[in-house]
Amino acid sequence: MLDEPLGLTVHTLPAPQEAATADSKRTAVGRLKMLLVLAVCAAPVIASYFTYYVVRPNTKSNYGELVEPQRPLPALTGTTLDGRQIALPSLRGQWLLVSVAGGACNSLCERNLYLQRQLREGLGKEKDRVDWVWLVPDDAPVRPELTPALAQATVLRVDGAQLRQWLSPAAGHTLEDHLFMVDPMGNWMMRFPALQGASVDVTAARNMKRDVERLLRASASWDQPGRSSK
Repeated sequence: MLDEPLGLTVHTLPAPQEAATADSKRTAVGRLKMLLVLAVCAAPVIASYFTYYVVRPNTKSNYGELVEPQRPLPALTGTTLDGRQIALPSLRGQWLLVSVAGGACNSLCERNLYLQRQLREGLGKEKDRVDWVWLVPDDAPVRPELTPALAQATVLRVDGAQLRQWLSPAAGHTLEDHLFMVDPMGNWMMRFPALQGASVDVTAARNMKRDVERLLRASASWDQPGRSSK
């Protein structure tokens, strides 16, 4: 067999200037990709800074004052107007909208009772998740003319000193000035601002209703109307 000469193929090499241009393009594309990756990663941070420093949202969206730490219902026994004994912890299982006032029930007391009833009725189909409660820290008789309006309320006489170890007013106010929210687990968790005068402040009532509706929405996945003992 005759030896054949080795065939060689000669490829044209790029000119130095063309090679430099290609390298520059690859570098530019690489940098662009890197910048895009950084932009995607930084987007949430940029958005948060924009929201905080430019939009400046109101961080306090609730009207009522949240109680920290929450205070559980005390082992306190109350007495209904017809003389039955009821332990306060047995009220767990429902949202409680609570007011405090003596049995004589002055004009401020009447205002709070009216507001409690209206707030509950205004919740529509969700109202059965809320009980309105009047705690009476004295032995003064309740006027008979109030009885019909209290048909849907839980009215309990309780020891005033023990009650004040659980609930407390804002500085410069008394318990009678406020409405209080207790969650279904039995924790006092919100105190609404004191109202001025004997008439109902429509704006304040609207704000309270908004807070109660938000609480009900937030607990909708685990809270149901009625107590488990029923």
